[in-house]
Amino acid sequence: MTSRRTLIAATAGLAAAGLSSRSAVAQQRFDSMFVFVPAGPGGGWDGLGRALEQASRAAGLVGSFQFENVGGAGGMVGLPRFISQRRGRPNALMVGGAVMVGAGITNRTPVSIRDVVPIARMTSEPGIIVVPASSEFQKLSDLTDALKANPGGVAVAGGSAGGIDHIILGLMLKSLGRNAREASYVAFAGGGPAQAAILGAQVKAGISGVSEFAEQVKAGRMRALATTGETRSLDGVPTLKESGIDIVMGNWRGLFGAPGINATQRQALVDYVSAVHATPAWREIVTTRGWDDAFLVGDAFAQFLLRDHNETEQVLRDIGLAS
Repeated sequence: MTSRRTLIAATAGLAAAGLSSRSAVAQQRFDSMFVFVPAGPGGGWDGLGRALEQASRAAGLVGSFQFENVGGAGGMVGLPRFISQRRGRPNALMVGGAVMVGAGITNRTPVSIRDVVPIARMTSEPGIIVVPASSEFQKLSDLTDALKANPGGVAVAGGSAGGIDHIILGLMLKSLGRNAREASYVAFAGGGPAQAAILGAQVKAGISGVSEFAEQVKAGRMRALATTGETRSLDGVPTLKESGIDIVMGNWRGLFGAPGINATQRQALVDYVSAVHATPAWREIVTTRGWDDAFLVGDAFAQFLLRDHNETEQVLRDIGLAS
């Protein structure tokens, strides 16, 4: 469990690594691209989609972009819409990630992330545990003491039920000798609404990706208690492992094609995303946002997804969030 989701870049041998912005301009891959985000604006999936657009436009890889956001249930509300409306469309991409794997298992949905076409795993990001600036919890031990005494009395905001944020809280409770089902977990459709609930002190704490709360932490509007990576993600903020809780988790995010596309169309999307990944603009975005480069494409990504689904299902059973 400690290293289950700790991801490393898989970029060796990428032929596009030497592309310059000028050469990419001469190789526009798509006249237009439809990007479907199964979450509300302002969260991590939306951020990845907008970053894809920014890097693509800088390199001239796509003429125009169209976005659609449909949030809810860890992507499970939007996923059927993407599957039905974009089937066979060669210029459509859906953003998704680890949250969707857990949400599909927890909600026992008729469709899942396995019903779309894996294109590329793009990034991974450690989680962060925060409280409002006015909170009585000054350090992680204050929060864990409260969780241990009365989990139901500590409302914690995060992404959709069964997603990575929920899993982190469940594992924390398990490490404290409590059951994950005792948690007062408040699920939101995206990082934006969860952030508003934390800033408004409508909940006691929150869990999300580091990039989603980092600016609020730096501005003093939230207090970071811990991060979930192997090493520190923010100066002065310890990891869970440093704090005596043996949990290391990263939240991967990636891109998926519509069902019904053929092998040639899938490869065109893989080639396009590989070209984006090789641009200076993309590298700058990843660095600026504090994301880890977790690039993995095609069949290798599909194999990772299979392993991740099986492992996530087992973890959810272990902490009582799946039958």
